[in-house]
Amino acid sequence: MDADDQAGAGDQAGAGDQAGADDRVVLLMVSVAMVGTGRMGAAMAARMAAAGHAVFLYNRTRQRAVEAAVDGGGTVVDTAAAAAAAAEVVLVSLADDAAVTATYGGPEGLVAGLRPGTVVLEMSTIAPETARQVGRLVAERDAVLLDAPVSGSVPSIRQGQLTVLAGGDAAALDRARPVLDSFAGRVFHLGELGAGATVKLVVNLVVHALNHALSEALVIAERAGVDRAAVYEVFANSAMAAPFVQYKKEAFLHPDQAPVAFALELVAKDLDLIAALARQVGARADLATTVRDTVGEAVEAGLGDADMSGLASFLRRPPPAST
Repeated sequence: MDADDQAGAGDQAGAGDQAGADDRVVLLMVSVAMVGTGRMGAAMAARMAAAGHAVFLYNRTRQRAVEAAVDGGGTVVDTAAAAAAAAEVVLVSLADDAAVTATYGGPEGLVAGLRPGTVVLEMSTIAPETARQVGRLVAERDAVLLDAPVSGSVPSIRQGQLTVLAGGDAAALDRARPVLDSFAGRVFHLGELGAGATVKLVVNLVVHALNHALSEALVIAERAGVDRAAVYEVFANSAMAAPFVQYKKEAFLHPDQAPVAFALELVAKDLDLIAALARQVGARADLATTVRDTVGEAVEAGLGDADMSGLASFLRRPPPAST
């Protein structure tokens, strides 16, 4: 699920080049705003601060920004406008389209604080049209927005291996690369504004379908008397052994101990966006519909805040009695 080459650009420099390389590092340090300090946003902020960037943190629930600053560094500000005003590059990582729209607008919103030339990276998983709408607002301030959602998880960020899926102006993306280099292993430039959001949704369709298939297959094997760990080991060493299967192993084997990396209620939100995009472009979305139905049942059963691997726990429950 990943991208363009970033690593190793300076690996061949000799000892005589070291001073020049150090000078370049200093020149590439920029002021960055992180709007949204949930799990992903806080992890990105910590990596940016560790790389030497000046990081300004804003979250609607201020305490989460304070916690991010304590854990990883950065300066907490009180409004999205203040964060944008302090930064050359603004990163936004929020839960859904409604949160994004609300954060950009109003006298204390992100757009109000933008300076001409600022690059905004909209990293939330949202509809492509939402990205284009907020992009127009940003352009009115002589700034530029790229939709740049990500593929990966908090461990991917901490390892500097997150994948960024970008749409929009290529020159603006290049200006943001020193920031992205602090946590991203690959960056794909996919086309015009909205292309990043589109590819993020179709990537997530595959991930959510795999999660559904993995959950269902695991439970069927268990019901047939095969040990859970044994069948998962086969999954992890077979044709289906995608990275997702590898890094979700402990969550599937020990569901009661699994941290919430991506909640089922957010899976449902993604699948709704995918279905809407399919309708918009005139494509079938049969698999998305099937997965959304099962995920919806799990959410209605009280598992909305469970990790996505909790779908297997839902499927272990006895099916409702037929009437």
